[in-house]
Amino acid sequence: MTWVNRFRRLAPVGRIVQELVRFDLQLMENPEISGVEYQQGALQGYEVREYLLEKWGRTCAYCGAKHVPLEVEHIQPRSKGGSDRVSNLTIACHSCNQAKGNGDIRDFLSGQPDVLSRLLRQAKSPLNDAAAVNSTRWALFNALKATGVPVTTGTGGQTKFNRLRLNLPKAHWLDAACVGDVESLDIVTSKPLLILAKGHGTRRMCGTNKYGFPTRHRSRKQIHNGFQTGDIVTATVTAGKKIGSYVGRVLCRASGSFDMTTASGRVTGINHKYCQPIHRKDGYAYA
Repeated sequence: MTWVNRFRRLAPVGRIVQELVRFDLQLMENPEISGVEYQQGALQGYEVREYLLEKWGRTCAYCGAKHVPLEVEHIQPRSKGGSDRVSNLTIACHSCNQAKGNGDIRDFLSGQPDVLSRLLRQAKSPLNDAAAVNSTRWALFNALKATGVPVTTGTGGQTKFNRLRLNLPKAHWLDAACVGDVESLDIVTSKPLLILAKGHGTRRMCGTNKYGFPTRHRSRKQIHNGFQTGDIVTATVTAGKKIGSYVGRVLCRASGSFDMTTASGRVTGINHKYCQPIHRKDGYAYA
């Protein structure tokens, strides 16, 4: 919500699209909800396949093979009364899928009772993370609606479908642009601004070792030589062993010898006199 409000101050935001649920399980389980067009379309196929890959851990349900092409498989064959519901679907490698064919699952796994028992039990259990819309997502949705800006929602399968249809590479920022109903996209950059929430420090009064025992006192003073930990600075070092230019978040010390977290790693022992502020601490890191 912090960033929604910031963007609204910078530009006239006319619509917000949120990926509310990862998988549209209602539509997958109840074909009558939205009609044949959705259920037999390409989007429904992406929803089902992604759900099954997550549910079965991206491994063959029969032999446990990983990192091989996996196919959607009916546990109870359709020719013997099996349905297309996700509770009757699993994923299998090509060899196992062909070997089982349209035979009964109990006959196919008659010599592996443990595998049969696990498979039938897992088939009936929902993927909890995908089946439940948790309170955090609904809280965000309600907070977005309270802004007064029109809010629409999309699903995880729909996002992937849009990204592949538009022939875009896998990346979080492109996934975000593909949420909801997307006809086309104009990509104007290959280097998006990456924003990471870092918090505002700690309230601990002392530093501890890995076992939790106190080892050092932590000063209440946060600002040292005009800087505080979390500021983004540029430092051009002209003398000593650290000669060079650096940009990153600074970790301040009362001694005036700072550490910097840069894109290439952490640099220690940067004197404060070489530092110039770019962006004051606001709880976020940028790259």
